[in-house]
Amino acid sequence: MPRPLLWKFGLIVAVVLGSVYCVYPPQERIHLGLDLRGGSHILMEVDTESAVRFELDLTLTRIGQLMKERSLRYEGIVPLGTRRFEIRGADPAQAEAVRALLREQISTWFVEQAEPAVWRATMPEDLAQSVAHNAIETSLKTIRQRIDALGVREPLVQSQGLRGQRILIQLPGVEDPERAKDIIVDPALLEWKAVSYPPGIADYGNWFPPASREAVLQLFGGRLPDDTELVPQRLVLADGTTQSAWWPLKRVSVVVGRDLVRAYRSQDAWGSPAVSFELTQDAGRRFRVATQENLGRKMAIVLGIGEDKEVVSAPVIEDVIRDQGIIHGNFTIQEAEDLALKLRSGAIPAKLSIIEERTVGPSLGRDSIRAGVSAALSGFAGVLLFMVVYYRLAGVNAVVALLLNVLLVLGALGYFQATLTLPGIAGLILTIGMAVDSNVLIFERIREELRLGKTVRSAVEQGFGRAFTTILDCNVTTLVAAFFLFTYGTGPVKGFAVTLTVGLMASMFTAVFVSRQLFELGFALRGGRVETLSI
Repeated sequence: MPRPLLWKFGLIVAVVLGSVYCVYPPQERIHLGLDLRGGSHILMEVDTESAVRFELDLTLTRIGQLMKERSLRYEGIVPLGTRRFEIRGADPAQAEAVRALLREQISTWFVEQAEPAVWRATMPEDLAQSVAHNAIETSLKTIRQRIDALGVREPLVQSQGLRGQRILIQLPGVEDPERAKDIIVDPALLEWKAVSYPPGIADYGNWFPPASREAVLQLFGGRLPDDTELVPQRLVLADGTTQSAWWPLKRVSVVVGRDLVRAYRSQDAWGSPAVSFELTQDAGRRFRVATQENLGRKMAIVLGIGEDKEVVSAPVIEDVIRDQGIIHGNFTIQEAEDLALKLRSGAIPAKLSIIEERTVGPSLGRDSIRAGVSAALSGFAGVLLFMVVYYRLAGVNAVVALLLNVLLVLGALGYFQATLTLPGIAGLILTIGMAVDSNVLIFERIREELRLGKTVRSAVEQGFGRAFTTILDCNVTTLVAAFFLFTYGTGPVKGFAVTLTVGLMASMFTAVFVSRQLFELGFALRGGRVETLSI
């Protein structure tokens, strides 16, 4: 075998071995998409108005904490809708200090002193729109972190809609969709709040709130203080039934979710599952002051956002706590693990509602794989039969190149850890047809050259050389279409575009380079003098 031909076949063998290495074992290398493997398809919508309210609540908490630290007296900070709040009972003698604090913290807001003791602030429209946009981006990022922590392989998380307020999630191979849905949707906003005790309470540590809002209001004389809000707690009784308790809590939180450094599953003093957490240095300082002020009293641990807030537990503060704490809640081990996961990944700053949910069973995926493989084998057999019958021995050349083309596509999918979907299988089948099309163009050009009286070697050289431009033009135009499909398409369309692109690039190598070398090998084996060609 001539030396130039030797290194070319060495290259082909190296490519074949590399493809086999990348695709073996296929069950580990080739990742199947939702339509083939089964799993969950969830379409959610971000309530951007709740995100604006969440930002308002954070602003109230921040201003309330700073007013307390700077000894600025006030009775309460009350939200007025989703974009306004009011500071009531402020000391008129400290008006300049309050004005300076508000200018420092919310300089872009519209602030007015409505009365000597009342300050009112309104969020500007551009800030509200920015908050809504950031909430969508933060939700996407947090959901991705939670899904990664679940260990889901090749998930799809992307925004949809004109403003991107919808989030599409596809989780291939998820065995417990309900758990995954709970982890994804839960805002997991943690807050520590002091209890606002009704007048006349003597034993703070043993006091427990009534089971209805109306009963709590009666304890306060029919109206809650300005600095107080009601948050429910769901209690599971010994007989398995549930009961509610409504806690009157201070509006201004001592600790909020973004004050967490880390969270992890642990055990309480009785060995039951719990969730421990660590706070930032600044939050730890506030927590130390708050627990010192509430010794012998209860403080509530609250999870949720807006109207969905819920008290997890309300332990009695028996000692000063600094930057570490523990959450009790009658958790199972799995529930404690999930809560720690959600807290570690960060809070979702908006309410998420599920507007579409589908579950694809693994049996349906197996049927799709079986149908796709059957279609691919049937198409391949038909192409093989046609090429061998019509082009005879040269058709075998095309079949070998076609087999190598399929191997290269699968090897590329394995190397890039791409996901194979049902449209991807369709792209693979289409690639088979287009790869053979390249061989047909070359073979027909060789036939024309032979009819013109050219020698066999000259006809092969002219056939490959003159057909190359046509093949290149055809593949480039198809690649442009595949590029736009990948850029603007969704998950299944992207899978089709990826497979089609890889298949086209592989066909250029197999139909032009490999097929040409197979002809050269035949010439070399026949001593270089070839008078006829079986085509």
